[in-house]
Amino acid sequence: MSTTERDPAVERPVGIDELLERVREGLERVEPKDAYDAARTGTALLVDIRYAALRDRDGLIPGALVVERNELEWRLDPQGSHRAPEATSHDLHVVVVCNEGYASSLAAASLRQLGLHRATDLVGGFQAWRAAGLPVAS
Repeated sequence: MSTTERDPAVERPVGIDELLERVREGLERVEPKDAYDAARTGTALLVDIRYAALRDRDGLIPGALVVERNELEWRLDPQGSHRAPEATSHDLHVVVVCNEGYASSLAAASLRQLGLHRATDLVGGFQAWRAAGLPVAS
């Protein structure tokens, strides 16, 4: 095959907007008030993947587990040797929170690939949480 021919078995490259759309089709994304209620009643674990500078600048969601994005899969894999104590089973309802609700969709999809079939993300991220007037700690 010449370098100008494409292998039909190789899928065409996907742009980030299309990838995000595809990923979100498989998620039941959660609105801020619903995430708050689920966390408050203990039916969901909120996981904040924002980097430290954003957490320092904007504050924290009280009770959320803070896990840097680059550690997420290792910390939430219930079978992993580096798992967080909260990562108790593949049935755990995880709501991933990023700053504005983009990276969290991709992160939730990655958790689903690890078998966390109830993983999803927060629509609008931390900024939507704060705009909804929900609790924020310094």
